[in-house]
Amino acid sequence: MKLATQPTVKTLGDYAYQAIEKHFKKTLKWEKSVKKDEDPEALHQMRVGMRRLRTSVTSFGLAVDVPKPVNDKNIGKIARRLGSLRDLDVLKESLENNYKPNLPCKEQESLQTAFNALAKQREDVLSNVQKTLKDESYKSLKDALDKWLEKPSYQALACFAIQQVLPDLLLPEVSSFLLHPGWLVGTQFVESEVKIQKNWKPEKIEKQLTTEGEILHSLRKEAKRLRYQMELFSELYGDSYAAYLTEVKNIQEILGTMQDSAVLTDWLTDVFKSEIQTELPTLATLLTQNRYQSWQKWQPLQERYLKAETKHSFHLTILHPLSGVIVSG
Repeated sequence: MKLATQPTVKTLGDYAYQAIEKHFKKTLKWEKSVKKDEDPEALHQMRVGMRRLRTSVTSFGLAVDVPKPVNDKNIGKIARRLGSLRDLDVLKESLENNYKPNLPCKEQESLQTAFNALAKQREDVLSNVQKTLKDESYKSLKDALDKWLEKPSYQALACFAIQQVLPDLLLPEVSSFLLHPGWLVGTQFVESEVKIQKNWKPEKIEKQLTTEGEILHSLRKEAKRLRYQMELFSELYGDSYAAYLTEVKNIQEILGTMQDSAVLTDWLTDVFKSEIQTELPTLATLLTQNRYQSWQKWQPLQERYLKAETKHSFHLTILHPLSGVIVSG
């Protein structure tokens, strides 16, 4: 009896193929359900699949020779359309589960106006998504990827052993993340040393988020990019790498909670054509508390990642993948 052996992933090219195939298949798996609008989870999974496919195609761009339709712009456009619909689902979920149960009856009734507006908005965005999944650019992306997976084409760098090139692939992303101006929000320089401003009252934090919220949102996106890229190589590193990956994920999620709360506030202001303190005072207070709590979680991570030793240790971790690892395909 002959035992089947799983192929081992050894080169950059092998690794690129495995990642692209995995996330393309995941995206296709949920497509039918998303077209029929059957399940919010299907939409979430397809959006994540498309985003990770984009990361795989861009991260391995120097190793693979993919057809023209398989490009960052094309994948990004489709991912954004799916994202717009998913964002509305998250907004509804958040209002229904996190906020509505904690509101007085009068505000719960007022909130119905928001749910009606949300339903109408969602209809338009869903129609846009369904159109996107039928249009030529999506079809050509699928066809091109199908053909490439059947008969992959590579660039010369694909022949490198994966461990040999991993640090060069990951370090530019780590540097972009660590040098992002979002780390400096709520800090000041004292004799060329950066100091975090602590013990701020909620009003001061609100003011800071009004002026600097976009920079923090941009850092969140940078954290997400880095997280997706690091996750491609988790099995080629040890515990220190896993710990950094967990922290990057935490940073993304904490900044995401802050951003989602700000987006919800702006959206409700738009729906009610007035400041939400007037229409929904309890909800406005809850949203402010939510941002305050997120800020308290954010500051210790911010302080840690502004330290030179943290950055140095992160770089050293990336420089030393596990040697001689055999990865199953």
